[in-house]
Amino acid sequence: MTHRSRAQRLALLSASTALVTGGLLPSATAFAAPAHAAAAAVAAPTPTPTPTQPAQGAVKTTDPPSGITAELPGKAKVRMGAIPLEGESVDVRLYALETQGGGTGFAVYDMPGDRIPLEDALKGFVDAYGLTGAGTLTSDDVRKTTVDGRPALDANLSGEDPDGAAVGSIRFISDDDHLVMALTYGPEAKEKDLKEMHQQLLSSLTIP
Repeated sequence: MTHRSRAQRLALLSASTALVTGGLLPSATAFAAPAHAAAAAVAAPTPTPTPTQPAQGAVKTTDPPSGITAELPGKAKVRMGAIPLEGESVDVRLYALETQGGGTGFAVYDMPGDRIPLEDALKGFVDAYGLTGAGTLTSDDVRKTTVDGRPALDANLSGEDPDGAAVGSIRFISDDDHLVMALTYGPEAKEKDLKEMHQQLLSSLTIP
């Protein structure tokens, strides 16, 4: 892959992701505030989550085309879009929910997960946030892992704007048929609750 083609793909992913996911990342005025470092650690398998009881108020949310499911703390709103990638149009569906503590949700990209490196997917997402005009976003503590044998990438998110600070967590999973993103983000003051919310999301996320 040439440097130019990689840069072009990142730009396209950034622009398109901004349109689809912009509603999930709250501006500081919505919650508190909304993060490129990337030193990936040695890959370590993520244990298969132990089945847990659904959280109170959790709603099982299914992406019908793929059968991918996750539990969210309420009824999710669905955003749909498309990414122009190498002459093709890749459909994207985001199932997102905003709570008083922050935003959480997952996205399904209709393309093989290895079509773009997970590190590039993360960079594209971080760059996309800048296109929303709501502030800046950085990622850190980037970690390669596996989920049920599938390559995955975890990272922490943080952001800052005039109204305050925010933090969150993100995971990208590479499946044979899809790229899957799981995201939780909200005010820094709610960091503990956000971590619990994200863990519930990851524990309940099921890829057939």
